[in-house]
Amino acid sequence: MYIIAGLGNPGLKYRHTRHNAGFDTIDLMAKRYGIDMKKKEKNAIVGKGLINGEQVLLVKPQTFMNASGESLRPLCDFYQVDPEEGLIVISDDVTLDAGRIRIRRKGSAGGHNGLKSIIAHCKTEKFLRVRVGVGKLPKNGDMIKHVLGKLPKAERAEEENAFSDAASAIEFLVKGDIDGAMNRFN
Repeated sequence: MYIIAGLGNPGLKYRHTRHNAGFDTIDLMAKRYGIDMKKKEKNAIVGKGLINGEQVLLVKPQTFMNASGESLRPLCDFYQVDPEEGLIVISDDVTLDAGRIRIRRKGSAGGHNGLKSIIAHCKTEKFLRVRVGVGKLPKNGDMIKHVLGKLPKAERAEEENAFSDAASAIEFLVKGDIDGAMNRFN
């Protein structure tokens, strides 16, 4: 089983903001694969289903971004999923242009507080990440306003393509073809 977690902040106030790229990708995946996302479990909204014949648990933590690990660690424990083997995290990335994605096998949090929380709670940096570009912070820009803001309409269309690419990359990842995903999407 894979736990595929999209990071974001709960509530209508944050819907479709840059920081919720993970939630938006999970929503697209749930629709694409017919996975119902109505169950609440371990401070998250979850849905079980299959992607390429592999059992997956789609997850939208409801703990707010900076405490994502408080939800994901208990889910990994409950479903007996080793984060280093079966956790895939989808997060926003302010170092990538909107519409771009990047896949990584492991790494530091890179200043992303949601990833910091997951690393701290799971006690490892070795989990798959799909980073979705949300546009670079403008010079002298305010990071909080940037990530909690919404993309302009033209960039939002590019962003929706990135959600689709992220979902397609995850199809490779659940088959164990990490190199294939990286070669095609990075």
